Amino acid sequence: MAEILAENLSGKDVMGTDGAELGSLYNITMDLKSGALHDLVIDPHETLGETRFERDATGRLLVPVERVKAVKDHMIVKR
Repeated sequence: MAEILAENLSGKDVMGTDGAELGSLYNITMDLKSGALHDLVIDPHETLGETRFERDATGRLLVPVERVKAVKDHMIVKR
């Protein structure tokens, strides 16, 4: 995957590979020691129903970065 600056990702819409709108990117978590990225933190779309992704204490979705399939106009993640 090509390099993308984090500042260009903030607020980007996130969709599932099935076309479902998941929400917009709020933040990305990482391991401070290794620098490895862990999860996309997504503000869920208001019409999003139940999902298999975990949620944080504020209700935001936690999507493992390994599920990212593409980043263009939207971020596409495997559902």
